[in-house]
Amino acid sequence: MLFDRQTRTILTKVRNVLLRGGMFVSRTSRDSDVRNFLSSLIPYETDKTLIRIGGTGDGGYLIPDDLDGIDYCFSPGVDRTSKFENDLAARGIRSFLADYSVDGPAIESEMFSFEKKYLGAVNNDMFMTLQHWVGTSLPDYTGDLLLQMDIEGSEYDVIQATPPDVFKKFRIIIVEFHDLHNAFNQYSLRFLQVCLEKLMNDFEIVHIHPNNGAISGPLKRNDIEIPRLVEMTFLRKDRV
Repeated sequence: MLFDRQTRTILTKVRNVLLRGGMFVSRTSRDSDVRNFLSSLIPYETDKTLIRIGGTGDGGYLIPDDLDGIDYCFSPGVDRTSKFENDLAARGIRSFLADYSVDGPAIESEMFSFEKKYLGAVNNDMFMTLQHWVGTSLPDYTGDLLLQMDIEGSEYDVIQATPPDVFKKFRIIIVEFHDLHNAFNQYSLRFLQVCLEKLMNDFEIVHIHPNNGAISGPLKRNDIEIPRLVEMTFLRKDRV
């Protein structure tokens, strides 16, 4: 869109005011690009039925009924509930949990191993990478794993920092994606595409739905609505 000189001057002044207030203005993405991105997230129907693990609200997830042979789950982002991991424990699956913001899981269990660290893109006193966590926790394990990741926006850092060979150790991956509505931003859309494409090279989306407990509703532009929080379940392609 072309503006005359006076309009450009006004827009520049508005932009500068917003920048001083801590806000940033950038180009919006085209509706067609947003639609193409959203269409790539349509779930793939498999021969595996979906079962619910965890509570009926937050902390419960729909996953494919393909848990046989999985002995361990990695579950960063503990918060105030451990119903998901407790249900897995009842099935004989042990869980590695991690969260720097709490001192332990909400439920004590001999089936849980807790690390007081955030999952992220570096290794230091507060953060650790998924590659480091898996490698030090199960250095000789060759079976399939389960990953459940709800880490308040840091999922993108983890996806970018994790080599594909590490992700392929997991048969099932569950991720709560935050701020998916940023797809309306031109640069954020490309970043979201890169992250999702990295997972979808080796995994199929088998379930997706908005977080039912999200306080803020979806963001709408024209006829496109995008939830701010979206839960996705992935199944490795060789299991499809």
